[in-house]
Amino acid sequence: MSEDHNHTPPAEHSEAEADFDARWETLMVEMEARFAKRPDLNALLLLIGIQELNQGITVFTKEQKQDLMHIATCRLFSLSGHYEQTHVDADGWPHYKLLRPVPFANLKEQERMLKWHVLEYFALDPGDSL
Repeated sequence: MSEDHNHTPPAEHSEAEADFDARWETLMVEMEARFAKRPDLNALLLLIGIQELNQGITVFTKEQKQDLMHIATCRLFSLSGHYEQTHVDADGWPHYKLLRPVPFANLKEQERMLKWHVLEYFALDPGDSL
């Protein structure tokens, strides 16, 4: 079995767990203050999807909510080079293409990867986020 000596761990794995947890808790406190309810990860994905759609708050069907969460996931993983936005369709919905697969991870690792990307997303422009 050969090892990849050129592989460096993603940034989301190099942060101390206590620092990561503190950043996550700070974001959750800010979101709770803003929305009067502490969002779970799915709610955050929905909010990010709505923000990326940039058409304001409206009533969405269940399928549209799933699509919004997919948009959010693609947008988040574009931060680490896994996806790239290709275009916005006639209805204003962004579309992405996969550039490289997201690494396989168990559920706990998947959640941490998503949370790390959410933190990075809000760190890009905190004054303009949600």
